[in-house]
Amino acid sequence: MARRDDRKRRIEKSFGAFHGAVAAALGNAAREQRLIAEDRARDMVEVMVRGGGIDRALEDPAMAAVLGNPAFAPQVARALLDRVEAFREWSERGPDRLTALVDEVGTGAASRPPQAWLGTPGTADGSDGVPELWRIGTGVVRSAPEHQSFPVAVPLLDRAHLHIASAPEGRAAADALVENLLLRVLSHFAPGLVQVHVWDVNQLTGALPGLYPLTRAGLLTVHDPKRLHELLDELSDHIRRVHTGVLVQGHQSVGAAGGRRTEPWRIAVLFGNRKALKEEHQQQLQRVARNGLACGIQLFLVDIPVTVNSPIETVTIAADGSASCTMTGRHVTVTLDAPFDRTLVPRACAVIAEERENRRTRMSTFADLLPDRYWQEDSSARVAAPVGFDDGEPVPVVLGDTSPHALIGGPSGSGKTNFLYALLGSLAARYAPDELELYLLDFKEGVSFAQFAPGRKDPSWLPHARLVGVNVNTDREFGVALLRFLSDEMRRRADAAKRHEVTKLEQLREEDPEGRWPRIVAVIDEFQYLFAERDQVTSQATQLLEDVARRGRSQGIHLVLSSQDVSGIEGFWGKAAIFEQFTVRIALPKARRVLAEPQNDAAVELPRWHAVVNHESGVRPGNAIARVPDATTRGTFDLLQTELHQVRPPELTEPILFDGSKVPVLQDLPDFRALRPGASNPTVLLGQVIDVAGSAAQVRFPSAPGRNIAVIGSLAEDAAGVLRGAALSLAQQHGKAEARFTIACFADDAEPYAEKLHKQLDDLGYEAKKVPMGEFRDKFLVEKAGELQERLKGEGSALRPHYVIVYAVDGGHTFLEHKDDAKVSGVDRLRTVLKHGPENRTHVLGWWRGVQRLKNSLSPGVYDDIGAWVAFDVQGKELVPFGPEQVLSWSPRPRRGLFFDRFAPARPQVVIPFDTGEDT
Repeated sequence: MARRDDRKRRIEKSFGAFHGAVAAALGNAAREQRLIAEDRARDMVEVMVRGGGIDRALEDPAMAAVLGNPAFAPQVARALLDRVEAFREWSERGPDRLTALVDEVGTGAASRPPQAWLGTPGTADGSDGVPELWRIGTGVVRSAPEHQSFPVAVPLLDRAHLHIASAPEGRAAADALVENLLLRVLSHFAPGLVQVHVWDVNQLTGALPGLYPLTRAGLLTVHDPKRLHELLDELSDHIRRVHTGVLVQGHQSVGAAGGRRTEPWRIAVLFGNRKALKEEHQQQLQRVARNGLACGIQLFLVDIPVTVNSPIETVTIAADGSASCTMTGRHVTVTLDAPFDRTLVPRACAVIAEERENRRTRMSTFADLLPDRYWQEDSSARVAAPVGFDDGEPVPVVLGDTSPHALIGGPSGSGKTNFLYALLGSLAARYAPDELELYLLDFKEGVSFAQFAPGRKDPSWLPHARLVGVNVNTDREFGVALLRFLSDEMRRRADAAKRHEVTKLEQLREEDPEGRWPRIVAVIDEFQYLFAERDQVTSQATQLLEDVARRGRSQGIHLVLSSQDVSGIEGFWGKAAIFEQFTVRIALPKARRVLAEPQNDAAVELPRWHAVVNHESGVRPGNAIARVPDATTRGTFDLLQTELHQVRPPELTEPILFDGSKVPVLQDLPDFRALRPGASNPTVLLGQVIDVAGSAAQVRFPSAPGRNIAVIGSLAEDAAGVLRGAALSLAQQHGKAEARFTIACFADDAEPYAEKLHKQLDDLGYEAKKVPMGEFRDKFLVEKAGELQERLKGEGSALRPHYVIVYAVDGGHTFLEHKDDAKVSGVDRLRTVLKHGPENRTHVLGWWRGVQRLKNSLSPGVYDDIGAWVAFDVQGKELVPFGPEQVLSWSPRPRRGLFFDRFAPARPQVVIPFDTGEDT
């Protein structure tokens, strides 16, 4: 029993000890839990204070009891201290820096007080950039110890859409915000560069009534609340047009093209009722928002719930009129600018509308086409220049990858020359000579482009002009030469692009910034002359034109072809590969077949001084009607050319001038000036070739058989020009005692020319002798034939260069046929000289007045003693024995000859004989 009681006592004692231990453990746990709860409460209070800001927490009645608890005093104190430290720099510098930033990027009406601009029409045209921020009010940072205000501005045009969400009581403030922003934008830019569309789900009229004076100038359109789809369709069509007509040039947006903005901004203001739009409207609005900014479309969405994948700035307006925006964050309270005076808004809009109407109705001048500063634009991607005005707004012509070439049509008197002057002047004023080169060719009998080259009365010239061709109506070969030059230049650029592993001129200029790669615009007026005949010229022109038209776009080479009678160009219209490349169509009054007939007859009733400018291959939707200012009278283009000439780069050379009515002067040719004494195989210059470089027809005189020259035809002046050029070019390459010249003349009408050449060579100090007919036959030919016979036997000394120049050889043929006692005639000896002279440095340069007469001077059936010839008034079929089949197509024309060198690979070429030295 005692043992049992003892065990019980031990158990009770152990249980008591366990109970005490458990009680102690639970007490410690409760104390730890209390401490942890207190720490968590302090942490939660600190999170609440710092998360919402100490100022907001102190102003919140629900937080008053908590923050009044002495247990949380350290957290409140730390938050107050940290606020002071955190905002010290902001308080000292932040507001001023924000104010300076807004002033810098929000220029003009974008940020200045309304009294500085309200009621004054804007002048900005977008060429100097677009304000990045637009003021909406002032803001304060709620957590800052000192509530210093600063301007609040939001991004708009080309950068972000605007979404305004307002409480029902804040709708008036939302309307005022929209009106203020619209007035800032409308007052910053020139009237017409901003168009406003308003749609209100609740009312047909009444939204933004102060802006209604803009409607009379077409700057404001109010849309039916039941027809939102029509507004969205209109905006979508505009986006498609800009994408296909502008952005394909390689730019990311309309504004990225630089220069004066040609596409106005369209601001669509949509007032909702805080309810979602219909699903189809919602989807279309999202597409417009996503693609609109790049195309100049700006959305103002008021109380319309929307989620868009596009930059969008949101302003939230509370019931008390205070606001916040995503630009500044939720810690800034924004006080919106007060609404403008109700009486001033309609007046300001009326002034803008009046200025717009004045711009639309005033008669624009050539000076209005020009920029404020010359040569500021870049031609890497394209060239664009206004050529006229439509309702006061410029209408541009754009040449680039997607609109590579232009076709201009208009009958006589429709203003085609004036249009070309307007186009060229506008381009030349915008692009420096390093950015743009012009090649200008006028086929009709006129001098429309002669102004661009230096003249006797006006020594100035257009710095961009590299080639000017006038009076070339009979020289169709010059058009082919220009196209061949462009084709060669195109291949040169393509080779450079291949080396740099690029495909377009824009890319080549990026990869090779040190290279000179200007865009080239070639203007050919009355280009139908190229296709006037069914001959080799037409065939070559068609082939080259197709090549340049198809491949020139990527290399920055653009054609501008104009004509009075486009309908008659069978060779051109039948080539779809050419025709389709001319997407820019310009139709002057009464022009036919330039636009897409019969669907587009806009040019039929077009008044004088106007043009249809179409960048969409002539289809009607692409029409833009431009009034073209006078660009040809004194004080217009001529004044511009003088100013540009004065500021041209000093290293720039004069343009090459090809005037089909002028006789080339031998001494002016670069080929002649390049000749130097000491040439082992002298070069003979026979006339000017019809090419871009103004080259001379050249024949080499090595010591080889056949190196004689014949001039064929009955015209003494033409023949004399060729012989004079040949003799003087040879003299230029010899020292005074190195060569001999013998001159003979057998026709009275050529005697003055022969005598003049003899005197000129003698005055230059060369051994030159003019022999009469008898001496030529009985002494000169006898001695020369004897010398050559000795050389054939390997006897006698080497002969020095001897040039025998004979005028009208056939005129002395009867006399030369007389045989001497040795039964040898002068003709026989002449044939010996022709056959064996060239390899012994003796060359005959003779003039025969007919093909048959030339044959009579040669051995029967042997024509290769004449290695080169120039024929004038001789039909091509007569020349076949002396040349290839191509000569068959030759038809003689005044002051033009056909040149062929049988020892050169080139085809027969048309040449212009040199002057005969009458003015020397």
